[in-house]
Amino acid sequence: MVDHLLVTTTTPDRETAARLASSAVAAKLAATAQVHGPIESYFWHLGKAGAGEEWIATFKTTSDRYEDLESHLIAEHCWNKPEVTAIKLDRGSADYLRWVETSTTSD
Repeated sequence: MVDHLLVTTTTPDRETAARLASSAVAAKLAATAQVHGPIESYFWHLGKAGAGEEWIATFKTTSDRYEDLESHLIAEHCWNKPEVTAIKLDRGSADYLRWVETSTTSD
């Protein structure tokens, strides 16, 4: 049985998030993607605490497509080690989850 996932990455600007969202959906790596932001982020980077404005791209996909989506996001991202995380969806409407599966089936 396939798992359904919510995958996220952060970007430095809206344009990068939109480009990743659009390209992942076009490649059928995700059924849908949303861009949220701006958000204020606080983090550790290069041994120092930092803060900055970021944008989030959120993707709905399946466990069958996750590795390809992750590879795509890392290859197309402007950062060297971008955040790519996934959370398994425990529940969802049956029709919606079938749509995610159908929309991410490679041709």
